[in-house]
Amino acid sequence: MRQSTTLSLALTAVLGVTAMRGADWPRYRGTGFDGISTEKNWLGDWPGGQPKQLWKKNVGIGFASMTVADGHLFTVGHDGQKKGKESVYCLDAISGVELWKFAYDEELDPKYYDGGPSATPTVDGGRVYAVSKHGLVYCLNAADGKELWHRNVATELGMEIPTWGFAGSAHVEGKRVILNVGDAGLALDKDTGKEVWQSAKTPGGYSTPFPAQIDGHRVIVLFSANDVMAVDPASGKQLWRSPWKTEYEVNAADPIVSGNRVYISSGYGSGNALLEIKDGKAKQVWMNKEIRAHFVTPIAIGNYIYGIDGSAGDNDSRLKCLDMATGKVLWSSSTASTGSLAAADGKLIWITGKGELIIAEATPTAYKEITRAQVTGGKIWTAPVLSNGKIYVRNAKGDVVCVDVKGASAG
Repeated sequence: MRQSTTLSLALTAVLGVTAMRGADWPRYRGTGFDGISTEKNWLGDWPGGQPKQLWKKNVGIGFASMTVADGHLFTVGHDGQKKGKESVYCLDAISGVELWKFAYDEELDPKYYDGGPSATPTVDGGRVYAVSKHGLVYCLNAADGKELWHRNVATELGMEIPTWGFAGSAHVEGKRVILNVGDAGLALDKDTGKEVWQSAKTPGGYSTPFPAQIDGHRVIVLFSANDVMAVDPASGKQLWRSPWKTEYEVNAADPIVSGNRVYISSGYGSGNALLEIKDGKAKQVWMNKEIRAHFVTPIAIGNYIYGIDGSAGDNDSRLKCLDMATGKVLWSSSTASTGSLAAADGKLIWITGKGELIIAEATPTAYKEITRAQVTGGKIWTAPVLSNGKIYVRNAKGDVVCVDVKGASAG
């Protein structure tokens, strides 16, 4: 059920090129899978202390973030009707003009919150992979939104839907699309959608599959409902598994991998921990409650973790810096706010829960704020995206706002 709108002449076969520019952000948490952009010299002076808003576009209710590839932005939102439609959007990243929209039937499912999609579209090899809350997986042509294949992993494969729906974005690994579906993941053939391997049908967690090299193995790290684990991406074989129980089984923030160490964090008072992986076993190095990441994945830069401590409704949430090796808090921000994070060129990009954009230094010495400005309103749980001197933010009702943070003075 594809609805095409104004297609620009610039939207051509260039989207089929697999190589991404350094400033692109083709998947959730970027090309490095870590929330860190490779962009340099992106922050300039903001006239009057306010970055210029370049465009604003409503894409419908939801918490999916944005991906940017070859000058085009992709995201997904819901029309707000209980039994309504969800749509994958392709927008011109510079102007916000809608290039195409692909719609499908999907329930809003506002279970104690606004509802709408949680998974971010993934762009790979000229294709867009989208995952709905109730198990619809679509592969679309990035150039025009034409459907190439789709699967319903809940009805066709019998995979149980977690309480708040499937939330992990698709990860493309070689010829496989790997999903956080089932107890320990699911792999589909990226060209056909046919299942390659699958795990037990019980509900998984809400994180996105994280690729890494650990203990001499290429692995996919997954947060399940009650554990963190690594599986072989080719076969789905479990390589190690460590228990991590969170209230309501909300393991939502992505694990972070640094060498043979895996950092995990979750909300509802659970806290965070560091695991060391050796000889196929996971050993806990430390655990405390200093960062309780409800769904916002912290950022690891060097030997330090930067994360927001507090659940979605907390009024006393803080941005904190931890020593990864020990779990010791090195600083805590004076500003109390939830929100989401990204980073680039030694700077933290913090979009608060009420739409204030804060730029701070990524340094373990102290909380050092560089600048801040109110850029949008409403509830913000969605991760910001930096690409080509622009930051894209989104609120729960679906307003995507593009602001120019480079200005005239940055090199």
